[in-house]
Amino acid sequence: MSKQGRVIVSKESPAPSLCEEGLVIAHLGQGIAVEHDDKIILCQTLRKLETVAVGDRVLWSLSAPDQGRIESILPRRSLLARPARNNKIRPVAANIDTVFVVIAVEPYCDFLLIDQYLAVCENSEINVALILNKVDLDPSETLEQELAIYQNLDYQIHRVSTKTGTGLTELKLALQNQVSVFTGQSGVGKSSITNALIPDKNLRTNTVSETTKHGRHTTTAATLYHIDNGGDLIDSPGVAIFGLADLNRQQLAQGYREFQPFSDNCKFNDCSHDQDKGCAVRTAAEDGNIAMTRYERFLKLTQKMSG
Repeated sequence: MSKQGRVIVSKESPAPSLCEEGLVIAHLGQGIAVEHDDKIILCQTLRKLETVAVGDRVLWSLSAPDQGRIESILPRRSLLARPARNNKIRPVAANIDTVFVVIAVEPYCDFLLIDQYLAVCENSEINVALILNKVDLDPSETLEQELAIYQNLDYQIHRVSTKTGTGLTELKLALQNQVSVFTGQSGVGKSSITNALIPDKNLRTNTVSETTKHGRHTTTAATLYHIDNGGDLIDSPGVAIFGLADLNRQQLAQGYREFQPFSDNCKFNDCSHDQDKGCAVRTAAEDGNIAMTRYERFLKLTQKMSG
């Protein structure tokens, strides 16, 4: 963007404001940390704006010598959201290229959660891959069988160990030149992997807090970090950063890429892929052309959605 910036006139501030483009890197209490020209400024948002997410590119203007105001959110190429109150959804992270679902040899894998993440990403048209952590422990035969199913569906699997350093160099290369986010159940080692890829993570978090005059431990929800070899990683604490959100049953089925070759052959267009007469997807699962474990988890997720 040119150094001249852009002129914006808003109803809340009728005087023309000279705006600059910035990148949202964290939420800090009521404020939002925006990065511009290697500097970080604490911004507020105009009331009329929808919720700003980490990863958003925004236009902002100075409202005080050391404070800014977000005037508008630039168009997003992707968005992850989570369920919020009153059946609404709340943006979690924007402009993501790849979601990495972190699983581990221990604790035991929650495949239902994995399938949920994959379905959401498929519907959001966000690339998705798996990271198997703690490979220094021996993966069980059951785990390997399930992983083989994902691999056969062309989901990439990165095998790493933060204990031995196995696979971390390759994973760092996979994160290059894109915006990525890690998600997964508790105890799988998301923080350990993040710390291994960004050794000065805590230092950077403290710098953001100090620069914006917020105390430590005030960052919430998600924070964006730059990886030293290129690429950005959005670190979002918590077990599940996004759920089935506003997917309907049909969209959930579209999130299972192995269903696609068969679903067009179902007798009914609105087939639920359960007990419907002439369901080609159910038949494919019974014939072994679709993994029965994945099909059964699909049925569980549809029950979860209607429950």
